[in-house]
Amino acid sequence: MKYWDDKSGVYLRKMTYEDTDNIVAWRNSDSVRGNFIYQKLFTRESHENWIKTMIDTGKVVQMMICECETGRPVGSVYIRDIDPVHQKAEYGIFIGAADARGKGYGTAAAKLMIRYSFEELKLHRLFLRVYAENLQAIRSYEKAGFVKEAFLHDDVFVNGKFRDIVLMGIINPL
Repeated sequence: MKYWDDKSGVYLRKMTYEDTDNIVAWRNSDSVRGNFIYQKLFTRESHENWIKTMIDTGKVVQMMICECETGRPVGSVYIRDIDPVHQKAEYGIFIGAADARGKGYGTAAAKLMIRYSFEELKLHRLFLRVYAENLQAIRSYEKAGFVKEAFLHDDVFVNGKFRDIVLMGIINPL
């Protein structure tokens, strides 16, 4: 498997329909959903529609983050809005299994997905949006190679209040 990191203990594999129950449960948990701009609850039907309209069409690449030792899925990483003309896409991640958080899996998965995006998709740039107060995520993204590019005051209106967003990006060094 090409996107494997023995040192961190995780690897990436393509998401399948069989992962739907995990994805729905994780994305609907307060600890995960609270970090996303899109707050609507997921259903099995909405996720299967996502696969059909986004993954199967190539607009999104979504991978499962799995532990090397057990093969257990612990989260998901994806790139969306893949723009072949401008050779860029938006990056996203979540660690769904509560006992897998704080182990460096997110940083390792980010590095693997960055490599996949640059090697396989030949993208020039990845970017992400993160709540400005999510300092743990920002540190993880920086460890993976993303840099802060912009601070957007009151950029999104979520759960009755405006929130600041940090834009981060990484350029393909090749």
